[in-house]
Amino acid sequence: MGEADEQMPGRSNSLLLSTLFVSLAQPIAAEGDKTRRAERIEPLVLNASTGFSVTQYEIETGVYYRWRIESDGLEEYKLLAPGLFRESWIDQVVIEDKEVKPFGLHAVEFDDEGEIDIWFIPQRPGEYPFFVEGLDTQGFSGVFIVR
Repeated sequence: MGEADEQMPGRSNSLLLSTLFVSLAQPIAAEGDKTRRAERIEPLVLNASTGFSVTQYEIETGVYYRWRIESDGLEEYKLLAPGLFRESWIDQVVIEDKEVKPFGLHAVEFDDEGEIDIWFIPQRPGEYPFFVEGLDTQGFSGVFIVR
């Protein structure tokens, strides 16, 4: 034992316990990170002639999701999901491999053909409509059922 250890007899035990705690906590932290791998839900395709490709999603609170939205580019689409966006933690929005880390989200808009990915965790159960502004009566409406 060194001179410092003789002056502080609990030092070796404290160091050992600290090391043990850190090594045990790391796997727990990794398992608890919900954003490590997103569950991909069926992509939503916005098609000028047929409307939405999907009109109902069933998802769960506390699960990390990736929602891909694809536009055919034949119309300008402003997609809103106000209740879902308000009651979810939005991790990121990815447009052409560029990430946006928003504080909140109101809508996503397509002026041309393309894809947008929304990565989110729903926080509260409920039924949340999503729709394209001005086209909701023409096949551009659906609902998220969050359990």
